[in-house]
Amino acid sequence: MQGFVNRAVQCFVRDTYGWAVWLNVVRRAGLGFTNFEAMLVYPPHITENIVVALEIEFRKPRSIILEDLGTYLVTSPTTEVLRRMLRFGGEDFGEFILSLDELPDRARLALAEIELPSIQLHSTGAKQYLIEIGEGLPGFSWALVGVLRALADDYGALAFIEHKAGSKRDQISVVLADDSFSHGRHFELAPAQSATG
Repeated sequence: MQGFVNRAVQCFVRDTYGWAVWLNVVRRAGLGFTNFEAMLVYPPHITENIVVALEIEFRKPRSIILEDLGTYLVTSPTTEVLRRMLRFGGEDFGEFILSLDELPDRARLALAEIELPSIQLHSTGAKQYLIEIGEGLPGFSWALVGVLRALADDYGALAFIEHKAGSKRDQISVVLADDSFSHGRHFELAPAQSATG
């Protein structure tokens, strides 16, 4: 699975900061190559080397970098397929949150090689939720925070999303204040078809 992860990081850095910055990250990480193949398996230490290189390059903690990566995965035109897959989780952000524990299975339907950590959803009050993340992909919970914040904007919802530290499992709290706070981004169930003459 590291191929998908590493390729996503590569595209994030390249599309957001430019090719020259990605080459700096490659050099700092000591990779010896510049492109990842999504379908290949790479040793886990390569991913760790990239994240450390990003921390040095951007002078930011990995939590911020991974959250930015999650935001990119929802908002970038190059990852529209992923946005569409996520939006199929519900007609509004509240429905999406309620379907969040199905996300690992939905991801496997789209890409059989992907093994996302398990996700458990707990209701802690009216429109208040605690998301527990299983083991298996270091930093996934921080990227998920970015995904959730970007999706809340995408749906037009007002939600307060916070990473919870200090527990045995990574946790994210979500308080949904308003499911229809703004118009959100345009989304249609079926992708637009080009007209043929």
